[in-house]
Amino acid sequence: MSLFSSRHKPHLAPALDDGELCRVVKALHDVRRPGMIGMTDLHVSRVSDLLRHTGADWDRRAHRLSVLARTTADSGVPSTWVAREPHRADALLLDAWARVVRGRSSGGLGDADAVVTSCHRAADLSPEDPTPWVIMLDASRLARWAPRRVRAVWHEAVARDRWNREAHLQLLGYLSPEEGGSLIQVLDFVDSLRGQAPGNAPTAGVELTAAVGQYRSVVARGGVEALMARDFWKHGPVSQALGRAGETWPRPGYLRHAAALADLNVLAYALVTAGRRGQAARVFTALEGRVTSWPWRLGGDPVSRFAYERARAVR
Repeated sequence: MSLFSSRHKPHLAPALDDGELCRVVKALHDVRRPGMIGMTDLHVSRVSDLLRHTGADWDRRAHRLSVLARTTADSGVPSTWVAREPHRADALLLDAWARVVRGRSSGGLGDADAVVTSCHRAADLSPEDPTPWVIMLDASRLARWAPRRVRAVWHEAVARDRWNREAHLQLLGYLSPEEGGSLIQVLDFVDSLRGQAPGNAPTAGVELTAAVGQYRSVVARGGVEALMARDFWKHGPVSQALGRAGETWPRPGYLRHAAALADLNVLAYALVTAGRRGQAARVFTALEGRVTSWPWRLGGDPVSRFAYERARAVR
């Protein structure tokens, strides 16, 4: 009998282990089906109810909004909702983040002012919520705002939620060499976080996310460096971070934030690229077949790559 049941067959899981979000996301796909009259209004109600029930759990709220923005970006849900309730913070934020998602797909954010205006309006309506500032951080990466402006937005976000995962990942992206920053800036940011954040904070995956980016840069250079890329994981803070994560993260209940399974996917990818399949096996078991597109898409089809590496690790 196979170690993994059919229930654990690898599959993309953008909602991760959030059952309520998963049900809404599944229903949202009906928006694109022809002849589904009135479905957009129904889905607006579903999204509205989900976000209202999320309350002031800022970590889960950012996770849900980010997934919903990606899911609805090419539908009429965000625009319909914000037209219906222009003074509802949730509607403003979903519409703003969906605009950023579309901008990322097209390679540029043509309506940055509209995004900023919506976020400021949402911030006025819900002053304690860090999410408007998180979305502006995402927009800043496309619009390439000046560092001073980005830092001001960053401070607003973390003043409201010190270890906000999404805010940290957005700033990491802004600082990366691929987006106009530098490796030194990334390392300084990671060093600062390592010295302050609890090991199981929502920001736990930031260091390994940065390390995967560095590893991929080594691979992309080709030649001898690419052939020796596995050695990247054997030295210094990167090796220590990978070892700590491999030991602690798979423990039941250790990671409790909304996107913990996304960080476990990053960990599984890092462990297999480092040749540490024994540790990776525990992570794959904990994931129960739930796959995130990144970082597995770096090696081709994410589900196929996940399945291949899981089969090699779990024997």
